[in-house]
Amino acid sequence: MGTTQLDTVPEPKYWHLRTVLSEALDSEFSVGEILPNERDLAARFGVARATLRQALEQLELEGRLERRRGVGTTVAPPRMGVAVGTAQHAWPGGPDDAWQTLDCALEAPAAAVAEILVTGRDEPVHTVRRSRVSQGRPVATELLYVPAASVPGLSAIDAPSGAARARAVLRELRHLQLERHENAVELGSARADEARELDRLPGAPVLVVTTRFIARGRVSALSVATYRADTCRLTFGDSGGVEIHDGPERRAS
Repeated sequence: MGTTQLDTVPEPKYWHLRTVLSEALDSEFSVGEILPNERDLAARFGVARATLRQALEQLELEGRLERRRGVGTTVAPPRMGVAVGTAQHAWPGGPDDAWQTLDCALEAPAAAVAEILVTGRDEPVHTVRRSRVSQGRPVATELLYVPAASVPGLSAIDAPSGAARARAVLRELRHLQLERHENAVELGSARADEARELDRLPGAPVLVVTTRFIARGRVSALSVATYRADTCRLTFGDSGGVEIHDGPERRAS
């Protein structure tokens, strides 16, 4: 086999530095320890600060480092094992659901959401906001979009607003016969509101899990859950759910 153009491309400086920094994290720093500032690190390793930032961003993406508001860059703890998603025939909000229900608003969704739900662009839907905490750390935030047609028995008198209304929406949703749900995962960047909830900085890497709940032959609810990419490694099981794993193979993933 002949030599390709890629074979002749040298290893980027930031990638080599990432390897050196990773070894330093193992030998010189402990979990939670604050790293020296960028100027000192760049001087120590003899690189430009732009190269250093690329290496630090890569290590953050891999879950080795985390940037904390008002603190700086610290050595991250190991990724946590957290069960994510639901069984193939379970609605969100069931007895085994680990999400915390926070709020609910009746509002017109973004155009992309309206298109998936096949609702009018100005037709309001119930938007349930939920969060996920594991071992005392925020790991995910979710927006669950539910058209009014999916919860016709919802009573505004029984649950006028807030978390009570959110729980009522989830309760009514479970009256539908769920046929299946469809998951998709993509890498993204945290928006300002997501970053606040996840205790991250805006633009931090996140994993976005989109779940379409199918009932009566249509999408009856849509979940957009945002997970900390430095905390979560997702795998799909036979049940259709998603799990987050932690183990010695972390660095090889």
